[in-house]
Amino acid sequence: YSRDRKGEHPVDHLSGWTGIVQSDAYAGYNALTKPGRQPAPVVSAGCWAHGRRGLFKIAEKDKAPLAIEAVRRIDAIFEAERVINGTPDQHRLAVRQESSAPMVEDLFMWMRDTCQRMSSKNPIAQAMSYFLRRPDMFTRFLHDGRICLTNNAAERALRGIVLGRKAWLFAGSDRGGERAAAMYSLIVTARLNLVDPKAWLADVLARINDMPNPRLHELLPWHWKTLHHSNNTIKA
Repeated sequence: YSRDRKGEHPVDHLSGWTGIVQSDAYAGYNALTKPGRQPAPVVSAGCWAHGRRGLFKIAEKDKAPLAIEAVRRIDAIFEAERVINGTPDQHRLAVRQESSAPMVEDLFMWMRDTCQRMSSKNPIAQAMSYFLRRPDMFTRFLHDGRICLTNNAAERALRGIVLGRKAWLFAGSDRGGERAAAMYSLIVTARLNLVDPKAWLADVLARINDMPNPRLHELLPWHWKTLHHSNNTIKA
């Protein structure tokens, strides 16, 4: 939870952590990638779904040939990615280097050439510049098999929260927002571990008062799942 969209919040939340952040072009993450950040700069990876969206809207609404061609080229990269989804990182990397890298290189060269022949205020040029201003972010997946083409999985995980926000809109206070964030984190963690959040919460709330502090970690979803399974296994 954060009370606004200032960049200080992701910096504070991810303090002491390093890894890969895949996102849209939200500037609030920029400070995380700066050289000298401790323990190390965060690696920033672009989301191709966000980049495609602006061009797709123009192609769908205005039937602009250049936008349609851009979407066609991007969709070919998506199609190559579908074949290797769920495969080991090294395999994904090898396939990307062989098939996706040439398509990405051609796409960026074509976009640069296309933009040079248009006004920078042209909506198509502006949509293409979303990619062209951030080439390192959008090509990073070609050099690291762990990185996905998009962060759609995270977007889907947040969809329920966004839909709910339209109904309740505000947390009521910073304290309420922090509590809501904690509950969301626990519920989604349960789901990621294939644990029924309702069953888990009911059991945890019934047992937590009698659980010594050094053993509280046993109630976390991944531990609870193993313990619950062993307690409910019927031996022949």
